[in-house]
Amino acid sequence: MSPNRPQPRPQPRPQPRAGVLDIDPYVPGKSAAPGVARVFKLSSNETPLGPSPQAKAAYLKVAEHLQDYPDGSARPLREAIGRAFGLEPNRIVCGAGSDDLLNLIADAYLSDGDEAIHTTHGFLVYPIATLGSGAKPVVAAETNFTGDVDAILAALSPHTKIVFLANPNNPTGTYLPVDEVKRRHEGLPSNVLFVIDAAYSEYVRRNDYEAGIELVATSENVVMLRTFSKIYGLAALRLGWMYGPAHVVDAINRIRGPFNVNSAAMAAGVAAIEDTAHVEAARAHNDRWLAWLTLEIGKLGLTVTPSVANFVLIHFPTTPGRTAKDADAFLTRRGLILRRVKAYHLPNALRMTVGSEEANKLVVAALAEFMGKSS
Repeated sequence: MSPNRPQPRPQPRPQPRAGVLDIDPYVPGKSAAPGVARVFKLSSNETPLGPSPQAKAAYLKVAEHLQDYPDGSARPLREAIGRAFGLEPNRIVCGAGSDDLLNLIADAYLSDGDEAIHTTHGFLVYPIATLGSGAKPVVAAETNFTGDVDAILAALSPHTKIVFLANPNNPTGTYLPVDEVKRRHEGLPSNVLFVIDAAYSEYVRRNDYEAGIELVATSENVVMLRTFSKIYGLAALRLGWMYGPAHVVDAINRIRGPFNVNSAAMAAGVAAIEDTAHVEAARAHNDRWLAWLTLEIGKLGLTVTPSVANFVLIHFPTTPGRTAKDADAFLTRRGLILRRVKAYHLPNALRMTVGSEEANKLVVAALAEFMGKSS
């Protein structure tokens, strides 16, 4: 091109809405250890028992009808959930995992200039969904890695439209008792939507805990989210559900995709929720090994945040060679994959899923070696 010829002017290109490029993309826990023959993945809070055999059979049966669209309202699944929990099916919305529903809620109730509150170590999807809807995420401080009701209420402003609460919380495993959850709700303006994310509720064994069903049933501004990815072992199928007031359900149904839950996921979900024996076996396994891991890891001089979920948060020293980053590398070389939680503002901790007996014992033995406490 001649140096005297006018240079072409750069053409404008499509731009995402404000806030989208401020999002730090969600990065799942790693699942591989290069060069290691046998890997134990304990980074994603998957159940070591796997799904119900009945759910697997129901999933495979759908292969005979892959040409057919799924039920657009997920009616069979909503009815099964309703039977299991004593809920009105018309007040349930199903989605492709609770992440799908979190984004639908944000899209329906947040606009430019609005605010949504989450806690310091809350689930990473909350700020992602908030920013993606053009709103501003507001962080409320936690106390002892647990949501602080007073801090959340202090963060309210005239712009607040949603408050997100993970109960139990991921990645800390802590929870708020039902009285504190109610106190938080009582302090919210009636036009603020209170979103209770109870993805790990099936694991909780505390008399002062309630997943949120009671509060939804008696309120006009509360929704509860649940998932089939954890205790039901259907993470690969992406399946979740929401229970809420009729007017919220109506709004979400107006913007969700008409076939956002596929037939195989729906069939497996129905079978999984009806196999109560499998769920109870998973709960019993978790009860045993959650307590064991907390005790044995604590004996190594490492602090474990008390957890009511199916994982433990392990805090490491800041001493060079003994940090969470060092521990992660040490464990990975042995095929033991835990979750770095730096993105959750916990740079010196690892989150470990309660795994099989073999996996749990291998991690404790490896941590003992790492901390120089092995015999």
